[in-house]
Amino acid sequence: MNGALLVAGTTSDAGKTVITAGLIRWMRRQGVSVAPFKAQNMSLNSFVTADGAEIGRAQALQASAAGIEPDARMNPVLLKPGANGCQIVLLGQPIGEVDPGEYAEHADRLLDVALDSLAQLRRDFDVVICEGAGSPAEINLRDTDIANMGLARAAGLPVVLVTDIDRGGAFAALYGTVSLLTPEDQHLIAGFIINKFRGDRAMLEPGLGMLRRLTGRPVLGVLPWADGLWMDAEDSLSLRTPRPPAGLALGPDVLRVSVIRLPRISNFTDADALAAEPGVLVRLADSPAELADADLVILPGTRATVADLGWLRERGLADAIVARARAGRPVLGICGGYQMLAATISDDVESGAGQVSGLGLLPASVTFGEDKRLGRPAGTAYGAPVTGYEIHHGIASIEGISGEPFLDGCRSGTVWGTSWHGTLENDEFRRAFLTEVAELAGRDFKAASDTCFSDIRHGALEHLADLVADQLDTAALGRLIEGGPPPGLPVLPPGGPSRSA
Repeated sequence: MNGALLVAGTTSDAGKTVITAGLIRWMRRQGVSVAPFKAQNMSLNSFVTADGAEIGRAQALQASAAGIEPDARMNPVLLKPGANGCQIVLLGQPIGEVDPGEYAEHADRLLDVALDSLAQLRRDFDVVICEGAGSPAEINLRDTDIANMGLARAAGLPVVLVTDIDRGGAFAALYGTVSLLTPEDQHLIAGFIINKFRGDRAMLEPGLGMLRRLTGRPVLGVLPWADGLWMDAEDSLSLRTPRPPAGLALGPDVLRVSVIRLPRISNFTDADALAAEPGVLVRLADSPAELADADLVILPGTRATVADLGWLRERGLADAIVARARAGRPVLGICGGYQMLAATISDDVESGAGQVSGLGLLPASVTFGEDKRLGRPAGTAYGAPVTGYEIHHGIASIEGISGEPFLDGCRSGTVWGTSWHGTLENDEFRRAFLTEVAELAGRDFKAASDTCFSDIRHGALEHLADLVADQLDTAALGRLIEGGPPPGLPVLPPGGPSRSA
């Protein structure tokens, strides 16, 4: 097999990321050399490659599905929205901030970089599975689109369109998306995939047949609803989906973790490994009441530390966090959340606010610099090896002797802070940390000794590959990858089908 395919969606969070990962893992099973690609990603959930490039975390997961190391070519353009604009990360490195009106000035250059990256990957791998962004039917953005039909037309890619039937309106979304496109773009839409179906497939069949008659395009498969496939999502919309329970608690008590849902929350997957532990309940919180019974509160990363700190204060969450820390109840800050816990923050870069007061729970001061720190650090904590990755402009300096070292940050009493993401994916460290949290919280909780987060993630990828093999027309998908979109695909009228249809 040799070629490429673009997986687009009728909406954000339609399932493009997981279907792309599933296709990649299925192809790897067939012995195909395969790589992921997303030309442009707007996400605050990112990852650092081994050579220090920042890419979307979803593409790192998809690289794992392929059994290869992620690299910057797999996500050449990453857009990171913040309080005062959007940072453009090009081939893994930040090149500046733009506002929405200025982005159009960069689109042609970014498309050239994306096409070059895709061409390189196609030379190095037999197959490249590309993931779209949002919906190709955002016709107001078509002129500057480099991730959906703009990419597909420039690279001659066949496109399959995914919809989430659980939201309702799936048939209208599929037909409407195609009909809004220009004839040149429509000729590339070669088939549909329906995602998250619950119920009797027989009830769906008449609609599938009618959709084919109306569009001249086949439904290439119907994927059932499946719990546990939310790993490494790129879009904060996925936070609306409840995480499935990992299993029954091993001791009498459940450990409750509240993650503050900051307006510009980033790398929210840091808590995923906690949710994989039996007896650990992870939930998002945006009010003081939702922290009241928490055994651990996590202040996660953010792309706008000072602005989101102001939001904490407006919501009364800052006072609630300070009160619980002073009462000896555990709080963990990660990256931007760690910066918020410091005594002072000096920021002339991200917010331009100058010096502001932090929550004062850790003996540290934070200074923002122009250069972004990107890395894959390693260390130890609780006697266990810990690896992670870091993505930040703010540099925290420990002051005085009231704190004790914790990874790259510090700890004071029941408050911990670190700039490192991904640390909780280290199994031995996570178990030791949860054990101390439970003791401090007075919970009779026992961490599982056999939970392996890496195995859980790879198990989910294998399950995705099983779904692809069992529920999708892989032969038809293979023909599209090798031969491109079939000739003669009909053009749908923008007003919808005629009555005679």
